[in-house]
Amino acid sequence: MGENRTYKNFKSDLAALEGQNAFWASLNPPQAFGNRTQQSRTSIAMCSRYCLTTPTEALKERLHPWLKAGPESAWLRHYAPRDLIRPGEPVLALRQEHGQDNLSHMLWGLLPGWVKDPAKGPRPFNARSETLEQKASFRGPWRHQRCLLPCDGFLEKGRRIQRHDRQTFWLAGLWDRWIGPDGSEVETCCVITTEPNALIAPLHDRMPVIMPSGLEEAWLQPGDGQHRRALEPMLQPWDPQDWCCSPMAGQSKKTTNEQLRLL
Repeated sequence: MGENRTYKNFKSDLAALEGQNAFWASLNPPQAFGNRTQQSRTSIAMCSRYCLTTPTEALKERLHPWLKAGPESAWLRHYAPRDLIRPGEPVLALRQEHGQDNLSHMLWGLLPGWVKDPAKGPRPFNARSETLEQKASFRGPWRHQRCLLPCDGFLEKGRRIQRHDRQTFWLAGLWDRWIGPDGSEVETCCVITTEPNALIAPLHDRMPVIMPSGLEEAWLQPGDGQHRRALEPMLQPWDPQDWCCSPMAGQSKKTTNEQLRLL
C-alpha cells in the first residue's frame, strides 16, 4: 500500500529540515499543535515563548561542562541569539543517552515515539508536572528521557521573566525520538510546568519548572522509581527572590531562515 499524502508531506518536510531549509511549522499547525481556539488558557500560554539571547562566548562558558570537541559541537559555529523561541521551532537541549551527556537541537512539541501517523494528533509543548506518570505521552520520557533547555528568559503577557543577574538558566523538559518506517528520525521535546510562585501568579496559573545549577546530572540520569521520587521536589515552584518581571521592549522580527541557522 502506498504512503498517504500527509505522511509523504511529513517525510518531505523532515528531510528538508535536516538540510536546514525547512521549518517544523510548515506542517499544518492545527494538526501539529492542536486547535488553539479550543485549548485552555493554560495550555496556550505557559510556557509557549522563551528566549536565549546569551552571547556566544558567555553561552560557551555556561555550557562548558557539556561541550565536546568534534561534530557534536558544530552547532556553535552557527549559533545566533534568539529573543523569541516558539513551539514548532528547533531548540537547544541537553540530554543524556547511553550514559553520555550531549547538547543537540530538537523540535519543540513532543512527538511520542509510539505514534504511527505523525501528521495526526497534538504535539504538546508543555507537560504538567502533576500528571507525568499518568499521561501516556509523558510516562516513558519522564522515566528515561528527561532534558534541560538553556534560556535566559521566558515570556508571559507582554512581560519577560528573568534572573536579576541576567544569567542563563535551565528549563526542565522531556524528550522523545520518533522513527519512521523508512528509518527517518526526529527528536522532539516539551517543557514541564508547575504551579506558579508569587511572581508569576498575577500573570498565569502555571509556570515552567526551573532546574537549579548543580542538579543537572541528577535530573538527566534515567534512574528507577526511587530516583524519580527524589526528583519530585525539583518540580515544585521555585523561589522568586532572585528573579524579576519586566515589560518586553518588542517582539522579534527574525525570519524563519535566521532561526534555522542554529541547526
